[in-house]
Amino acid sequence: MFPERFSNLPAYAFPRLRSLLDAHAPGGEVMHMTIGEPGHDFPPWIVDIIAQNADGFGNYPVNEGAPGLRRAICDWVSRRYGVTLDADANLMALNGTREGLYNAMMALCPEIKGGARPKVLLPNPFYQVYMVAALSVGAEPVFLPATRETGYLPEFEALSPDVLNQVTVAYLCSPSNPQGAVASRAYWEALIRLAEQYDFKVFADECYSEIYRHEPPVGALEVARDLGADPERVVVFHSLSKRSNLPGLRSGFIAGGPESIKHVRQLRNYAGSPLPMPLQHAAEKVWDDEEHVIENRALYAEKYIRADDIMGGVPGYISPEAGFFLWLPVEDGEKATMKLWLETGVRVLPGAYLSREVGGINPGKGYIRAAMVAPIEEMAQGLIRLRDCLYS
Repeated sequence: MFPERFSNLPAYAFPRLRSLLDAHAPGGEVMHMTIGEPGHDFPPWIVDIIAQNADGFGNYPVNEGAPGLRRAICDWVSRRYGVTLDADANLMALNGTREGLYNAMMALCPEIKGGARPKVLLPNPFYQVYMVAALSVGAEPVFLPATRETGYLPEFEALSPDVLNQVTVAYLCSPSNPQGAVASRAYWEALIRLAEQYDFKVFADECYSEIYRHEPPVGALEVARDLGADPERVVVFHSLSKRSNLPGLRSGFIAGGPESIKHVRQLRNYAGSPLPMPLQHAAEKVWDDEEHVIENRALYAEKYIRADDIMGGVPGYISPEAGFFLWLPVEDGEKATMKLWLETGVRVLPGAYLSREVGGINPGKGYIRAAMVAPIEEMAQGLIRLRDCLYS
């Protein structure tokens, strides 16, 4: 029997989109702007590294990540954030960050807090795994609107002490998906201080950290260190999917205090799926290399400028600070998505599919999400068709 706590889940965003659109013929050449699958080239030398280490497919992978991979990740964290991690105590390699974002909840969320069902704080809109992870441990998801009025980041401090006393975990994605908002140092400080005061963990999803316009986004680990917070207070998640255009490699990591990582590793012993060794060797070299990341970021910088040129006259358009999504205002996201498909063949995602209705309001309903992952000229043509269809 399907557990009752999952019985009211909406369909996942992309099957839901297929149900909406696929019965209808597109009104033009199909242009996919839905999924955040990077379209830029990944480093070509990665293929040679996998081939050179192909005999590793004959061995079980190192569960927590090979020493070389963990060393490379620690070195990257040191270069990027100025934070020193112990490769044996403070991190574990992941098979993509989705695994970590889900399993960290399974490993670290207590069943009861303050004699009651625990609460987990989520931005709304949100990456759907946050909600399902909370439900999987019997926690109550608390959806906090991340809207234009809040700077597209949730207002954690607006919650009452009664709610905060039951919170065990707060998820935050910065740069955010889908809006591209970046949490400032002051914002992180306020959240971490709140977590210290009310004794909950912060799960910092920083998968888009290397795609930004100007200044690199501040990281939760460096802010926690500077505040002198409990080492177990913050758990961060990173990935090569966006940074290095390698969503299929499935290389990410989780970093945090030694107790948190010990419990996550223990769960991996039973339920995890470590990266095959040839892919671990490849990931090690990719984490070590920054040149391709700089080149990748330059391509997105050109896309930001082109998108602003095309969409700048759209009422309510806000250019993203980071990431590679446009969060575009419309009257009704689902109707706009259907109109765009029927009239142009451009395929986007209704914002409501990334959000949850609370109090009769879905904060994503009046938006569509368009991914800027295609080559720049292809992306530009898609945005022009989108603009002319929905905003003329």
